[in-house]
Amino acid sequence: MTGGFEAPGTPPTAVLSAVVARVSALADRLGVPAAEVFDLGRLSTASGVPEPVVAALLSGRPAGEPDVQARFVQRLDLLRRTRLKPNGRRYTQQEIADGAGMSRQQAGALINGDRRPTMEHCDAIQRFFRVHAGFLTAEDPEALAVALQHTEQELLQQLADRERAAAAADDPLERLLQDHGVRGIAWRAAQLPTDQHRDKVAEWLDMLLESVKRPDS
Repeated sequence: MTGGFEAPGTPPTAVLSAVVARVSALADRLGVPAAEVFDLGRLSTASGVPEPVVAALLSGRPAGEPDVQARFVQRLDLLRRTRLKPNGRRYTQQEIADGAGMSRQQAGALINGDRRPTMEHCDAIQRFFRVHAGFLTAEDPEALAVALQHTEQELLQQLADRERAAAAADDPLERLLQDHGVRGIAWRAAQLPTDQHRDKVAEWLDMLLESVKRPDS
């Protein structure tokens, strides 16, 4: 594993361990509390993994692994509890059936664990609830790693924003571009009443560029 990418065939537990380490390092660097990035409830909702299992996996302890059907029922139940309708109510079996293109009897049997799901069933229900492919079927360590990778991307974005802000504080041109952007500067210049005013803006920008020109440029 190099540069944050795991080699193909890496065991899910090893992938999870690597992601946890990277997220921990980023959180430390940004000063974000570990309790925030490793919030059990949030990670459970994002991954479909029960909170006690999330806690065990984050601590490196084995947590067992349900069979495919039990995992499907468990995560579908979580989806029904956490992905609600705009009015705050759960989707009914009929609504899930209609949205997933199956009969109400099929949906009921899947929800109750009376029928083994096919990949087509999983894909249809995942699309209905707008979750990523594999949400209903991935092993617990893999599902948790995927959820934490989203956290990792958010932290990396925060770090990039912080570094840009620091650069802008030291660089007048960078600060100008961050505040207004190239298009914003051009638009403002275009609103000026005369060519003379616009020439003044161009002259000022040239002076600014010259003042921040780096020694090796």
